[in-house]
Parts: sequence; C-alpha cells; structure tokens
Amino acid sequence: MPTKPRAWQRMLSGRRLDLLDPTPMDIEVEDIAHGLAFVARWNGQTYGDYPYSVAEHSLLVEEIYTRMYPKAPVKWRLAALLHDAPEYVIGDMISPVKAAVGPGYGELDVRLTAAIHIRFGLPAQLPVTIKKAIKRADRVSAWLEATQIAGFDVPESNKFFGRPNPEVIKGLEITLRPPVEVRRDFTARHAELLAQL
Repeated sequence: MPTKPRAWQRMLSGRRLDLLDPTPMDIEVEDIAHGLAFVARWNGQTYGDYPYSVAEHSLLVEEIYTRMYPKAPVKWRLAALLHDAPEYVIGDMISPVKAAVGPGYGELDVRLTAAIHIRFGLPAQLPVTIKKAIKRADRVSAWLEATQIAGFDVPESNKFFGRPNPEVIKGLEITLRPPVEVRRDFTARHAELLAQL
C-alpha cells in the first residue's frame, strides 16, 4: 500500500508544521522571521547585493499601513506586518505563477494564515475592510519596490500598481540588507506590536 507523501516541515524551532492542517501551536515568530528573511520577492530580480526579502517587504507594508491609517488599532498593524507570513513555508510566487498554479496555493495560504492569526491573537479571517486596507498598503509597497529596485519606470508602475499618495511614501527608501538584520528587525517589530495589544 503506498504511503501518503509527507506534508509537514520541520522548523528550526523544533516545531513540526503540517502544511495541510496547521495548528496555532506549531507557529513561532522566529520561524516566520527566519523564513521570510530568506524568501526573495520579485523572484530575486532586484538590484543590489542582497535579495529583497518578504520580511523587509512586510516591515514596509506595516509602515505604509500605519501612515495611511494612523488611528488604526494595533491589532490591524500587526495583521499588516503578518500579511505575507504564510510565505515562510510556501514561498512567494509572483502573480502570474499563482494564476498558473491554480487554487491549491490559495488554499494553503488561507489555512496557514488562519493558524498564524490565531497564534498571535488576531481573528482567523480578517474583516473585509481591513483586508482591503492592507492590500492598498501592499500595492503602495509594490509601487515603491518596482520603481526603486525592480527596474520598472514610474508610468509602468502607475499602470500596474496605481499612483501612490506622495505624502504616504515621502522619505521611504528601500535599502537591501543582510537577512540576519531583517530577521532581527521583523522579530523586534512583532514583539513591539504584541506588547501594545
């Protein structure tokens, strides 16, 4: 009788995360920060000596979200920081690849997101208005990334991601850093937000 293929991954924390049935007890922020610090956005097609990681992107999205919604409760800022957290185990796929893979990727993402949210005191599913607000911040981040490190010109970025409010992006410069620094800053920001809940 054939055995079922393994659907779990051993984390550096020692946890064993079942990708098909993740539980909040198997989620550790250190695993998330470590994994995201090594996952490159834009399929690695960015300028610089280091990849632009999902952890760095997540920090930027949380900053942009906070600028766009300065009175937002801390829990939604935490949700913005964690918006791509499942990618620590399923990776970051650019939109065309997600479309080609089909619904399987999205289903994994939904299950992992729910477990991550519950682990850190957020609702398993975010309210639609909050999810849309975080997506708006995500698109602003994509515009900045596209124009600063991914080789897009401004008109092309405006076409794909929309033109951001100049006040929201004022002073935001992307600097590529070693994964160890990004991992440390992601973990620290997560701890700061949790302490304010």
